[in-house]
Amino acid sequence: MTNDRNFSETTTSLDPFIQFKLWYSEHLISGTAIPETVTLATASVDGDVAARTVLLKDYNDKGFVFFTNYKSRKGSQLSSNPRAALLFYWPESGRQVRIEGAAEKLPEKDSVSYFRIRPRESQLSAWASEQSSVIPDRKHLDNRYDFYKNKYAEGPVDKPSHWGGYRIIPDWFEFWQEGEFRLHDRLTYTKKNNLWVIERLSP
Repeated sequence: MTNDRNFSETTTSLDPFIQFKLWYSEHLISGTAIPETVTLATASVDGDVAARTVLLKDYNDKGFVFFTNYKSRKGSQLSSNPRAALLFYWPESGRQVRIEGAAEKLPEKDSVSYFRIRPRESQLSAWASEQSSVIPDRKHLDNRYDFYKNKYAEGPVDKPSHWGGYRIIPDWFEFWQEGEFRLHDRLTYTKKNNLWVIERLSP
């Protein structure tokens, strides 16, 4: 995939969700390794910042969806401070998309629907892993997995109440296109009075 040398205010979509779909769709069909990989940054009310990689599972004009353990560090931080940031980086094309906004939990029915289509092993791991908690050793994790494997041996796996989805609702986007001599193109969309305002940033 080559850089888009014509990326500018006159060629970008007026709607950041449409622009994201254009770029994301290109990477889905380009052979890019795991294009849905995205860095999620969260912070506590005290200002402790944490970042990690998650997988984008859905997106539309309402926002960007991922799933996790609500008791994890990110879940705890989002509970106390719903502001979050996402960063997609696709080195094959020299592109980045930054997104900032507020997180909300998905309706329980949506989390249940997604959980039901996950591989069975992933369903069991959602029970086995007390995400972000300290455990004594690997055997502890394996034992928990075996416990739930036996518990649900005869039927479907229930979704844990502590597991589900979040949607990041954006109020700011940045589309970044790598340029020669570090003269990158950076276009931002900021939501003001329910309208998206496009501005160019110096690289």
